[in-house]
Amino acid sequence: MSDLSKPTFRPGLMLLAAPLLMLAAPLSALQPAAKAPPAPEAVAGHAPTGPAHDPYNLRRFGIAEPKAKAPGAIRLATYNVANLFDDKDDPNLSGEDDDLPSRKPQEELDALALTIKRLDADVLCLQEIESYDTLIWFRDTYLKGLGYEHVVSIDAGDSRGIENAVLSRVPIVDKEVWVHRALKGAHPATLRNRPNEFAGRPLTFHRTPLRVDLEAPAVEGQPAFTFSVFVVHNKSGRDFNYWREAEAQGLADLLAEFRKANPDAALAVLGDFNAEPDAKSVQTLTGAGLEDLFADVHTKGQKLAPEFVTHESGRAIDQILLSPALKARVVPESRFVLGTPARPEGVDYRRVPLPPGAPSDHYPVAVDLKGPAFGASGNAPEKDAKADRKSPTEREDSVKKGGEAVGNSKESPKSGD
Repeated sequence: MSDLSKPTFRPGLMLLAAPLLMLAAPLSALQPAAKAPPAPEAVAGHAPTGPAHDPYNLRRFGIAEPKAKAPGAIRLATYNVANLFDDKDDPNLSGEDDDLPSRKPQEELDALALTIKRLDADVLCLQEIESYDTLIWFRDTYLKGLGYEHVVSIDAGDSRGIENAVLSRVPIVDKEVWVHRALKGAHPATLRNRPNEFAGRPLTFHRTPLRVDLEAPAVEGQPAFTFSVFVVHNKSGRDFNYWREAEAQGLADLLAEFRKANPDAALAVLGDFNAEPDAKSVQTLTGAGLEDLFADVHTKGQKLAPEFVTHESGRAIDQILLSPALKARVVPESRFVLGTPARPEGVDYRRVPLPPGAPSDHYPVAVDLKGPAFGASGNAPEKDAKADRKSPTEREDSVKKGGEAVGNSKESPKSGD
């Protein structure tokens, strides 16, 4: 990896912390309403000198530019986009779960669109989507011309209404969720030294996994490629390890059922695990026959290199786990975490808004798979070079110019509600 692609220490980063903090309200005055990032002219009085996706050079983790996609590859990615809520009121959500205060600020919507364009994923697995309708609105407004004709977003059973979703250029052939599926055990009476509000209740998925089956069509004599993704967004909070562990075991049971019917299934479990790779909840799944895509860098007891961090807290909680059949399809050296601007280290995320150019406090994680166009040898045919699409710079320019409209989703809205 070149030095240009690695996160670097920038003295100006801490200079930006002070004005960001000054923009934030005191904790006692915090309201749930969404806060827009500070206007560029308000950031330490400095003029932006970086690229459009990181105007103040605030990237701390991940790599600066997405890796080039090999011709014929299928890029699979996961991304927690942090509250993709629209400005329409959902009458089913009120009180502390009211959706309007969570609406995503315009600056973050623009930054999110730019990040997705640069990422250039063919199958993009998302977390924290308000609804199918919101995702279609975002796609049609901000992602025109990117070919995401296949869309799934299904109620996950979360009290805030957030869903797991998939935007895909690859045709989707099936989908499934398990809303409030019973897990083993019950909630304990206490959480460390305080009462547990869920005490005694049977454990269920806090947010159901979403299974989506996809099929890349056959190409010039090469057979179609069918694979499945299980998109997860496990319970957050340091007090809820027990819940994440139950969710992991519940998912492991579902995977066992799925693989019994499909012994050679090519599948991935990916998303926001809200746990690091050495946590029991993750180890339950790797112990069930899945391989951590970043296993060689997720070494217990060793500091994680910044380019593999997936959350601004400095942790790797967004992950991709693969079955052996799908691991065999991975294009060598294609995995990456795409960095975006982050708050300065040590600031309180409850008081300091995301900086300019930041779509989320998570970063997208991606890997390329050998699709049918690679051929039996695993080498991409020369005539398929056009599949490499636009360069990152061209994709960045297209944000400003817009693009052609895409067709309507072929998936039924809110199926599974």
